[in-house]
Amino acid sequence: MSSYAIKPASLRDAKAIAELHVNAWQHAYADLMDPEDLKNLSVDKRQAMWREAIEYAEPQVLVATDEAGKMVGFVAFDRSRDPKTKSTTGELWALYVAPEVLGTGAGLALWDAARDACEDEGFNEVTAWVYARNDRALNFFDAAGFKREMKTLRTTPVGATRLEELRVHFKL
Repeated sequence: MSSYAIKPASLRDAKAIAELHVNAWQHAYADLMDPEDLKNLSVDKRQAMWREAIEYAEPQVLVATDEAGKMVGFVAFDRSRDPKTKSTTGELWALYVAPEVLGTGAGLALWDAARDACEDEGFNEVTAWVYARNDRALNFFDAAGFKREMKTLRTTPVGATRLEELRVHFKL
C-alpha cells in the first residue's frame, strides 16, 4: 500500500481536480449512466465549479498526492445540504480517486483527513449520498464505518439517466 499526502486544494489544483472528476465519473458510472452523458462531461465547467469552491472554501476541498507529487484524488466536504439537518451534521459532497489507484488507500486517506477536519468544524455526524448501484462506493463506505439509511432512497435525474441514491452516515 502506498502512502499519500493530503493537503488543502489551491486554485492551481482546480484543473487537475476537474480532470480527475470527469475521469472518475466516466470510470465509476460507465455501467450506470448513459454513455453520451459521460462522454459529454465538461472539464471546463467542472474546473470553474472547483475554482469557485476552492476560492470560497465552500465546500472545503482536500487533495491526495502520491509519492511523486501527482494528484490522485480529492474530497469535498462542508455542512450538510439536506433540508432540516442540524448544524452539527457535515456532508461529503464528493470523494473521488483516479481509477488507477482504486483500492490502494487513497480514498481512505482522504476520508481520514476529511473526518478530522469535520471534527474540527464541530460536526458530530457526517453523511454522503451514494448511487445505490455503485457497489464499489457502497463497499468503501461500509468498510469506513458508515451506515446505510435505506429509508432515504430516492431517484434523481443524472443527465438522461435516473439513478437511485441513498444516504450513508458516520457518527463522529
